[in-house]
Amino acid sequence: MKRPTNQPIWLKAIEASVLAAAVYFSVAAAGPSGRLFDLDHKLMCTCGCAEILGECNHVGCPNSTQELAELRTDIATGMSDQQVFDAFTAKYGATVLAAPTTHGFDLVAWIAPFAVFGAALLGTMLLVRRWSVGKRLATESADASLLDPAERERMDKIRRETGDGGF
Repeated sequence: MKRPTNQPIWLKAIEASVLAAAVYFSVAAAGPSGRLFDLDHKLMCTCGCAEILGECNHVGCPNSTQELAELRTDIATGMSDQQVFDAFTAKYGATVLAAPTTHGFDLVAWIAPFAVFGAALLGTMLLVRRWSVGKRLATESADASLLDPAERERMDKIRRETGDGGF
């Protein structure tokens, strides 16, 4: 027999999400193979394929086998993640890192996408505002045709003197 539950659906969804995240992180953190998987997905293969080191799928890739062996050796010797990244960067250059660092000029790579998005959003808002002001001015000028000639002349004089003729 089915027992009725009083939990709303959104609460059940949150519980399921938390459970899924817990299972994912516990599986990924299981021993050295989990650490190898984590680190080889934070490094790039240097053969020029632009693939993550752990995902390089070249048949007979000249570099990935050697780099993965180096990574296994570094993990086996007890190097920390940062020491592994430093060793790979010293040997292969900064392009071996899959994500830019958060120091110095590399910080621009993290900030630039958000800055460009913000500038585009601001530009779009200003453009929409300009269009709506133009529409309002067109509507006002259409309404001005219904005014008597003396009032229309007074409004035109005010627009000329204040420079409020639109953009």
